[in-house]
Amino acid sequence: MNAFRIARNELRRLSTGTLPKLALVALVLVPLLYASFYLYANYDPYGRLDKLPAAVFTSDAGAKDSSGQQRNVGREVTDELVKSGTFQWHEVSEQEARDGVRDDKYSFAIGIPSGFSAALLSVGNFQPQQATITLTTNDANNYLSGTIAKQVAEQVRKTIAEKVGSEAADRFLVGFSTIYAKIQEASNGASQLADGATQLKSGQQQLADGAAKLADGSSTLATGLGTLKSATASLPSQTQQLANGASQVAAGDQKVADAASIAATASSDIQGKLDSYRSQLQTDLRSAGVPDAQVQQILARADQLRSPVDQANSKIQQANGDLAKLADGARQVSDGAAKLAAASPQLASGIAQASDGANQLKDGASQLSDGEKTAVNGTNQLADGAVKLRDGLAAGLQQIPNPDDPTRNATASTIADPVAVNANGEASAGTYGAGLAPFFISLATWIGAFVLFLILRPLSTRALTAGAAPFRVAVGGWLSSALLGIAQVVVLFGAVTWLVGIHIAHPLEAIGFAVLVSLTFTSVVHALNAFFGAVGKFLGLVLLVLQLVSAGGTFPWQTIPDALYPLHVVLPMGYAIDGFRHLFYSGASTGRLLGDIGVLLAYLVGGILVSTLAARKRRVWTVSALKPELSL
Repeated sequence: MNAFRIARNELRRLSTGTLPKLALVALVLVPLLYASFYLYANYDPYGRLDKLPAAVFTSDAGAKDSSGQQRNVGREVTDELVKSGTFQWHEVSEQEARDGVRDDKYSFAIGIPSGFSAALLSVGNFQPQQATITLTTNDANNYLSGTIAKQVAEQVRKTIAEKVGSEAADRFLVGFSTIYAKIQEASNGASQLADGATQLKSGQQQLADGAAKLADGSSTLATGLGTLKSATASLPSQTQQLANGASQVAAGDQKVADAASIAATASSDIQGKLDSYRSQLQTDLRSAGVPDAQVQQILARADQLRSPVDQANSKIQQANGDLAKLADGARQVSDGAAKLAAASPQLASGIAQASDGANQLKDGASQLSDGEKTAVNGTNQLADGAVKLRDGLAAGLQQIPNPDDPTRNATASTIADPVAVNANGEASAGTYGAGLAPFFISLATWIGAFVLFLILRPLSTRALTAGAAPFRVAVGGWLSSALLGIAQVVVLFGAVTWLVGIHIAHPLEAIGFAVLVSLTFTSVVHALNAFFGAVGKFLGLVLLVLQLVSAGGTFPWQTIPDALYPLHVVLPMGYAIDGFRHLFYSGASTGRLLGDIGVLLAYLVGGILVSTLAARKRRVWTVSALKPELSL
């Protein structure tokens, strides 16, 4: 009797009658009921968080920011939460929120206290306070709800911190722009100051040169005025003498002018008498009968004789006029000399004062020249300092940030949230259910193998009685469970992919690997039942529990206690889960997958060998075998 015939007989035994057939179908559907319904229920719980009721309340009274604008950040945050739709938010009072969490009306509650805005905006007023939000949870409702709530609260805190930090950084950068503008104005003023200082330096040098010349000129002036003072010391007495002499000259000239006037009058009288004599002579000659020609000759001769008299009269008249002018001029000279004599004491005094002032001017000009030399040095230093100030402000201006609006907004966002996470997954499950699928499919496959042997006999009694080879008996007893296990995983995969909708990156390879897992698990459970009998079923449950806690189906296996590490390395479910993960997602690793396949094949072969050893033992019938102490 070969192994296939043994397996066929066992399956025929189970398919005889309606109830056995239904039991056989139920065995095939056990993994489907376990894995597919669980995965369906947990396919994407995070996508349905909007069904989770949560409460939010705010008591924030608002505050003014650094610009004087009234802000109510608590109201802003509350409105954003309600509009986000991430949860089924209910805005209620603080007491309603606490009562609702306690009575399981709300899964958790987030509250914003009254001084929230004042604390947040205190940074801009240099009175920093830490703002807080309250989180109310109740693990008696659901532990994971509290865990999710803590993550939500942390995300809210981070969002608020980024928002406020971005606004503060934006004001900070705007301040930089303001500083830049003011420094730019100062730089322009420093440039003008440097130019003015350069011009002042040039003008100051010219002033210093002029002061030196003034000092030299004032010294010369003082010397000249000193000489003039000495020379004019006797000027009043001399001008008085001059006035006296001029008065005497004027009196003498007046006498001469008076005499000349008398002479001129006499000469004019003579001239008039001569004219009368000529006319009388003409009349007498004509009366005497002298011809006109002779009369004219006589008159001409008389005129010739009179000519010296006329010339003398002209000179006398001219001299009289000149002497009159001379007398007037002498009188004016006398008057002027008298005025000069009267003014000369003041002139001498003024010259003396001018001389004294010139000496003072000389001393002041000398001090001015010395001061201008010092001023030139100071002006040079001022010009050099102005140039350094201009250059320093220009250089500093280039180091002060002056971003435009887009750059400032981007910079403020970066300052508020300097680190971004760029998730670059080598493989992605996509949903929570897809992430758990490798674990639950492996678990369902083990449970499917376990329940098969609730009705299947691990070893054929007929074959053992007929003396069939132990290996054939063992393989024949395993083949029936192997065929049913293959049917289980095929149905399971169809439901998981088509009904639940879990995407598998490598479907054909995954089905082949699932068949190998089923063959391995049925081989191990078959070996336990074949070798230990009824105790083998209990050992199968024990192995199930040990693999649940050590396989790393949910949390990474490295997080289990160190004492369970050997179980993860030894037991087969961890390798089944690892293989499914690599085939379900897009990051299949050939080396790891081959290692998983190798371990499962080793368990498969080991199970058949243990079953063979059990069949060899069962060839010898004992009392305990015929009448076992415990039968399941």
